[in-house]
This record gives sequence, C-alpha cells and structure tokens, in this order.
Amino acid sequence: MNDSTQRVAIVTGAARGIGAGVAARLAADGMAVAVLDLDEAACQTVVDTIVADGGRALAVACDVSDPERVEAAVATVAEKLGPPVVLINNAGVIRDNLLFKMDVEDWDVVMNVHLRGAFLMSKACQAHMTTAGFGRIVNLSSTSALGNRGQANYSTAKAGLQGFTKTLAIELGKFGVTVNAIAPGFIETEMTQATAARMGVAWEDFRAYAVSQIPVARGGTPADIAATASFFCREEAGFVSGQVIYVAGGPRA
Repeated sequence: MNDSTQRVAIVTGAARGIGAGVAARLAADGMAVAVLDLDEAACQTVVDTIVADGGRALAVACDVSDPERVEAAVATVAEKLGPPVVLINNAGVIRDNLLFKMDVEDWDVVMNVHLRGAFLMSKACQAHMTTAGFGRIVNLSSTSALGNRGQANYSTAKAGLQGFTKTLAIELGKFGVTVNAIAPGFIETEMTQATAARMGVAWEDFRAYAVSQIPVARGGTPADIAATASFFCREEAGFVSGQVIYVAGGPRA
C-alpha cells in the first residue's frame, strides 16, 4: 500500500504478548498501526520497533472500559494516523479463582475489559468503517470459552465475545465490514508465565504439561495468532465473517 491508501489499524492490549505480535504483523502487511494499552510508555517500545522496520505507528494510552477515554483515543488515532478501519480487540485481564472464592470485583473487571471494552472500541470505530465502506474487526476469544476450571469470569467473557462477533457480523456486513474472532489455545506469553508463577508451578513444567496436551506438540506463539489476524484483515477475506477460529494446535470445538 502507498501512503494515500494505507489503512489504519488499532490493536488494543498491544504493549506486549499477542497484541504486540499482531501490531507488528499488521504493520509488516502495510498498515499504519495504533498501539493501545494502559501505559503509553510500554506502547512506545512496540511503536519504536515498528518504525525502525519502516512502518508507521502511534502509541496511545487507553482504558478500553472507559467510554470517554475510548472516544478520545479513537479521535487521536483518526487525527494523527487516519480513520481506523481495522480493529483488533485484544485487551484482556485475568482474575482466576474458583467460583466460591471469586468476588464481584474480580468478575466485573474481567467483564469490563473484555466485553465492555470490545463493545466501546467497536462502537467508536464502526463509524469510520461504514463511512469508508470497508472494515475489519477481529475479537480475541479463547479456548477457555469452552469452559475452564477456575475461570468462570474469563470463560464467560470469552464466550460472550463469540456471540458479540456473530451479531456484529450480521449488523455490519452490508457496510463492507467483516467481524471474526480468534480463540487462542496455549500461547507462550508473559501472561501464561504469570499464571504458572501464581499457581506455584515452574514455567518449564507448566509449559511441558500444556504442550503434552497439544496435537501439534508445541506451544503457540503470538506470531501464530498474528498470522490468523492478518488473514482476517485482508481484502480477499471479505467473504469470511462471523467466524470463530480456534488457533490451538488441534481441534477444540
């Protein structure tokens, strides 16, 4: 793409892990990328890498659960990079616990970031997409949507994102906007390492057990998720909408 036709993408939760990997891949695909996360300084590291590789990128601090901050962030992206027509709803948190130990705050914060955040970001960006007659929204679900012990909040939020995906695909399709979801399995990131630490399990043991359950016999990487996101965002993927792809190294649904 040249500068006059370069599409603009927003990736939330992009300071590290899957989000950073997706941001880098979309930039390599020729998009200008807004890197959103709570900490702008952490976003800047990802932006600097993209720029060093010849891309265009912008770091923007944003709490995706806050309507005013979402509106301000999207307006900043539109002003500095151009109207965002690609949105990757990746921002997420975990507050794992068994149901009888889970408090309301742990339930609410997970719902607010995953579901409220995806709703607010999609609502703010869809006007730019429908005006352009082209849009791509990709929501990050999880294999936990199928149910996972100790994750009543996270599993519910990730399952909810699948329903959100299918509904937006129906509503926005006639405007040239596709909406799809990716459900990652075990991906080796700082978040999964933190999970191992919280459980008191050595990372190598935690990883080895997870890999032993995966048919392709390896853990996933952010690049695996980024490759699928890249496909969904392409022009030629315009007839694929309302789908959930499990990127988990084997059949999960």
